[in-house]
Amino acid sequence: MTPQERKAHSEKLIAEKGISILPSLPMTEDASEVKLRSLDEVCKRAVAALLSTQIAIELNDDHTEDAGRFVNLMKYFGVDDVLNAKESRLLNGTASKQDVLDVVWEYECCWALFWALGLVEDISDASGICDCIQSIRFVSQVESYEDFKSRCTLRSTDEILDMLDLYYRYHWAVVQHEHIDPKCSVGDLNGEVVFERRRGLEWLICDTADWHDISLDT
Repeated sequence: MTPQERKAHSEKLIAEKGISILPSLPMTEDASEVKLRSLDEVCKRAVAALLSTQIAIELNDDHTEDAGRFVNLMKYFGVDDVLNAKESRLLNGTASKQDVLDVVWEYECCWALFWALGLVEDISDASGICDCIQSIRFVSQVESYEDFKSRCTLRSTDEILDMLDLYYRYHWAVVQHEHIDPKCSVGDLNGEVVFERRRGLEWLICDTADWHDISLDT
């Protein structure tokens, strides 16, 4: 689809869900202007982030020894060199409580990546959190990083831009409702889910290494 067609398609879907739209909200890029990250980059980020969420959950529950098991798995999968700043602080013992919570929420970023890798069929419903158990299975039921990668097929740039455009407009409604106009309808959207999945989708098409540094303006 062209950016215009993509915008119109997203607005139609959003209106059907009873969510407010802003007709003047900009369009996302044309597919020809976007450089999608490689399959290897996305696979490594997905595995690293998923294991990081497990470490964060254990640390949040004061299970420091259990967290070490997932640190070892990072090394086993060979993804301990692709961590973002917050994830790195988890491993070196300098993470703040906010770092831990932020990484726990990376579950939703992972879900967006698992969708982009063809492992999840659809993520257009943002009313609830992802299937955390299934997320774990995607990684726990493989023998190696290469095994995981062999099960993945990166979606097309057009498919990713379609979903990103939808989440961009979801995010506008959520921000408008929470910070500006409570009468703005968000249907059954979960604001945190929308925010984090958009972060993951934006990372797929930008050159910012750390997805916590990506601007998520609306």
